[in-house]
Amino acid sequence: MSAVPTPSERRARVRVGLGAALVLVVLGLAVAVFVTAVTPHGASSIVAPPSPSPSPPAAATGSAVRSGSPGAVIYVHILGQVSRPGLYPLHDGDRAVDVVAAAGGLTATADAASLNLARFLSDGEQIVVPAVGELPTATSARSGTAIPGKVNINTADESTLQTLPRVGPAMAARILAWRAANGRFTAIEDLMSVSGIGEKTFEGLKDLVTT
Repeated sequence: MSAVPTPSERRARVRVGLGAALVLVVLGLAVAVFVTAVTPHGASSIVAPPSPSPSPPAAATGSAVRSGSPGAVIYVHILGQVSRPGLYPLHDGDRAVDVVAAAGGLTATADAASLNLARFLSDGEQIVVPAVGELPTATSARSGTAIPGKVNINTADESTLQTLPRVGPAMAARILAWRAANGRFTAIEDLMSVSGIGEKTFEGLKDLVTT
């Protein structure tokens, strides 16, 4: 039968166990210090984010294609030196070249320089294409009645506007720009809203223009 340990023996065994545990702790700290010493300071690992999927290329569009759906239907009356004068339905946003094409094109005697084919059309307007050497005839967009010798400031192109006194290329361009930005002139007095046309200039124009 084994002998029962005395109290002094039990205390000795506890001291031995504590000593062993202390040795293990010291060894653990030593290993940690060693690993820290051999690891480069400031080193860190970076997880790169996944590369974003490339966006599909935008569909190529032709520069000459007009964006958006066709505008509302407008009616333009074209007379003079075209193959088929008459009233034609077009779309808001169409240009003078479109109504000329609808009318079969210009005749051989047409004064092509008198018409700005690139300008936008307005509903209800009338275009008279003169022959070479013929004085352009202005028309009233509201009544459609020809007014000989007067220039329609709603339909005249740059070259026709320059037939007016004190209207050069720069002034004609400003009149066209105002018309493009604001729509039709509702009265000849609206000309004074164009930069560079004051009361004095308007006095020289008012009897020579119509809307």
